[in-house]
Amino acid sequence: MTISIHGFTVSRGVAIGRAVVVASSRLDVAHYLIKPEQIDAEIERLRNARNAVIDEIGRVQQQLAAMATTDAPPELAALLDVHLLMLQDETLTNGVKHWITERHYNAEWALSTQLEVIVRQFEEMEDPYLRERKADLEQVVERMLRVMRGVASPVAAPATAQGGPLAPSADVPLVLVAHDLSPADMLQFKQSVFAGFVTDVGGKTSHTAIVARSMDIPAVVGARSASQLIRQDDWVIIDGDAGVVVVEPSPVVLAEYGFKQRQGELERERLARLRNTPAVTLDGQQIELLANIEQPEDAAAALKAGAAGVGLFRTEFLFMGRNGRLPDEQEQYEAYRRAVEGMQGRPVTIRTVDVGADKPLDRSPARAGEEHLNPALGLRAIRWSLAEPAMFLVQLRAVLRAAAHGPVHLLIPMLAHASEIRQTLALLDKARQQLDERGVAYGPLRLGAMIE
Repeated sequence: MTISIHGFTVSRGVAIGRAVVVASSRLDVAHYLIKPEQIDAEIERLRNARNAVIDEIGRVQQQLAAMATTDAPPELAALLDVHLLMLQDETLTNGVKHWITERHYNAEWALSTQLEVIVRQFEEMEDPYLRERKADLEQVVERMLRVMRGVASPVAAPATAQGGPLAPSADVPLVLVAHDLSPADMLQFKQSVFAGFVTDVGGKTSHTAIVARSMDIPAVVGARSASQLIRQDDWVIIDGDAGVVVVEPSPVVLAEYGFKQRQGELERERLARLRNTPAVTLDGQQIELLANIEQPEDAAAALKAGAAGVGLFRTEFLFMGRNGRLPDEQEQYEAYRRAVEGMQGRPVTIRTVDVGADKPLDRSPARAGEEHLNPALGLRAIRWSLAEPAMFLVQLRAVLRAAAHGPVHLLIPMLAHASEIRQTLALLDKARQQLDERGVAYGPLRLGAMIE
């Protein structure tokens, strides 16, 4: 019987294949009470599982560093760092130890119980993006449970009837159906035999969705009970354009989607041939197509897509998630320089840091008590930079130095008053003067503003 499962549209394309269903490790967690003399051994099991996952992520990071940007999108590195931070978070480990020592739960049961406690806290958050970060914690716990059970990554190639791994060249189209996939699992997708994937959980801003888009993998996330409704070896169609999963399609539907899949491939090939063609209207008006990037490594993808330059390089990634430790001049300079050099002579527009409102900056412990609601028109963007002139000068000097390596445009966000323009120009002159005094080379800047 044909059924359709609806989820979120996160990555374009159509994938057709036999289902490989991977159940969540949390569904099979053993629940039993341990004896008091077993407490230390159970805590040691927990510690060993955590260390094994940390080592596993470390190996993935090494693999990531050795891969080409096209095979490993830069988002993966940041997501792996997030998972490492969660593994080292005392809120998780201390809570699990509590259930083991006080309730005498076995390690798997204690880990699952503490996960439920923390997930409830995430679900009470008003911000939908922060609410969805519970998926990262669930992925971390899932990996620990897999280690405890001795289960391999869900993206590892399935075994053949002879017990060996299925060769990527085998003429067997496969799609992966899982409760969820972690960033480390996603990295293996390029080397796997899977044409696409479906997950029960996740949303458009989940890390799984972000990586799927970066890697151009047909995918549907948030498909609720897909891993329970789909059986092993069912024929499955993943319509990444519509966010629909079709299970056991009729021959007519299968043929229709096969045609759509081929049309999509032909369209991508046609567009690929046009990527370096100048964008000119029929009446001769030239249009510049520029890329938005958040990481220096994104420049390679922008070039591959035929971008004429970078229209917006968001610098917030350098400032966020650092517990108040702001990046120094050298760190910023290196990041901006890599982006400028990566664009190979094409212009790069760097926006000065835009924090505040929906993008709060982590406060240092000394200033933690100062946190307060910061409306969109409050202390943010250029107003925040002007309120922190020492920090702003560091960024301006770094951008000026990067401009020595290629054309750079400096974008000032959310200017509202002429006085802010005058202050910004004065600080820019001061940054040049400071570099002159140090004898450090820098390049010219084109200055622009985002007025809101």
